[in-house]
Amino acid sequence: MANPGALSLEQAAYGRVPGGNLIERSTGTMSAVSWGAIAAGAAAAAALSLILLILGLGLGLSSVSPWSHAGVGAATLGISTIVWLTVTQLLASGMGGYLAGRLRTKWTEVHPDEVFFRDTAHGFLAWAVASLATAAMLSSVIGSIVGGGIQAGSTVAAGAATTATAGMAKDDESGSMAYFVDSLFRRDAAQAGMPATTNGPFVGSADQERSSVREAAEIGRIFTNLSLTEPLPVDDVRHVGQLIAQRTGLSQADAEKRVTDTYARAQAQFLEAETATREAADAARKASAYTALWIFISLLIGAFVASLAATVGGRQRDT
Repeated sequence: MANPGALSLEQAAYGRVPGGNLIERSTGTMSAVSWGAIAAGAAAAAALSLILLILGLGLGLSSVSPWSHAGVGAATLGISTIVWLTVTQLLASGMGGYLAGRLRTKWTEVHPDEVFFRDTAHGFLAWAVASLATAAMLSSVIGSIVGGGIQAGSTVAAGAATTATAGMAKDDESGSMAYFVDSLFRRDAAQAGMPATTNGPFVGSADQERSSVREAAEIGRIFTNLSLTEPLPVDDVRHVGQLIAQRTGLSQADAEKRVTDTYARAQAQFLEAETATREAADAARKASAYTALWIFISLLIGAFVASLAATVGGRQRDT
């Protein structure tokens, strides 16, 4: 037989008012944070953010083209990416914050200002958890952005000249320097029928070919011994001129003039390659910096929207 003086579980959790209605009684042990609602909002925000990012990636790849005068330009693509990141944060953070506020436990006998603060905190926590989850899924993308900026900065500081010099210092058949060395041994139309002069005994064609290879390699080493930013020493000009005069039939003065002109063209190409490398590295550094700054701004916008949406969801929950 039930004890009339005993309170039921419902009566213990709720108090009675004179009219017989039940009102929710707040307990001191109830947590101010509804982690279930935060997890639900964060999961929804992370999923929607991933979907929108994949959609943006597909739209971006479909709008670019490797052909000239086709597809969108780099500036348009960059602006579109920034706008899409902002829209993604607005939609995903807004949904996550709204769900966190709407699904949280209803608080009673709590001051409205405290309720407003807790709803804001729930929205912010849902955004924080969703951002961490999304960053974990897209860690390779974020790492490439940061790593690209650091690598570009170091290239600007010290690597540009090395890269350009490496391209010019090749002495194989396909190298840039080999082209200039070969141009030294070209014979004009008026000299095509004249035999090359030699200072030594007669040698066969095979020996001549080996000698030509050695001379070309020597000239290549002479040209690349310097950084291509300094003038060629007079002794080297005279020595290379002698080799060119023996092979082409030019006079010593004309051969030395060809050497200096060819070396000047090699220097101009080197400076052009170095400038292009520095400009590309600087552009990559600036792009990485701008991307990081806009990601920072979009994340701040997402945090604000999530907190605001949570207060809206909390008010609708309490009505």
